[in-house]
Amino acid sequence: MSASAATYNDLVGKRVLVAGAASGIGRCVAERFLTQGAEVIGFDRDADVADTPFRLWTVDLTKHEQVAEACARLQAEAPRLDVLVNAVGILRLGQTDSLTLEDWHACLDVNVTGAFYLLRQWISQFQRQRHGAVIHVSSNAAHVPRVGMAAYCASKAALASLSHCVGLELAAYGVRCNLVSPGSTDTPMLRSMCPSSAERQRLLEGLAEQYKLGIPLGKLATPDDIADAVLFLASAQAGHITLRDLVIDGGATLSA
Repeated sequence: MSASAATYNDLVGKRVLVAGAASGIGRCVAERFLTQGAEVIGFDRDADVADTPFRLWTVDLTKHEQVAEACARLQAEAPRLDVLVNAVGILRLGQTDSLTLEDWHACLDVNVTGAFYLLRQWISQFQRQRHGAVIHVSSNAAHVPRVGMAAYCASKAALASLSHCVGLELAAYGVRCNLVSPGSTDTPMLRSMCPSSAERQRLLEGLAEQYKLGIPLGKLATPDDIADAVLFLASAQAGHITLRDLVIDGGATLSA
């Protein structure tokens, strides 16, 4: 966590659910909410990780029954939910004509349908309590085409549209719904795709064969960079911000 990380006193005691909390951006977001004094519950398909400082439940967001059962358990404990963060995401690469059906459906199931399942369990609660914040972690790939990334780009663009539609439905109840869209971020997902420092340097310089610009700031994002934005959007300081998509990619998409 950066030394300059902001403090949001209004997040103390808030009840926060973070999906995708076992690793990467989701884990960082969950831990940062803890530092603000929030109560944090995490969902993840891979919840068998040691020493999480918050409750982490095994939930596969692509399984409607698992999502419904876990959310019902939380609502039985206490119906209130102040912040819902969806940081679940997978990447499947391949040209459209060679991409497997399994990879196509996996991207849509995890990146979009899982969010839909999660929202369905909480929309009525947000409407009853008439407050709350929803933040989805999307990607700058929702804004620009990439060669070999049709499934990922389509799924993240669909997530953005879903978020905006739900945000409109919830606005009348005082509930805000926003997205944070990272670019290349130093996470296990990126390191599995670019395991060497030379490959990561190419990301900074640009991949012409993929029509992918480099990163003007000359560095990868960190999970804390993304968590900073999530906490801000969850806080009272963002109290008049909804239906927005905050792109955090060091300038890589230029005009997004």
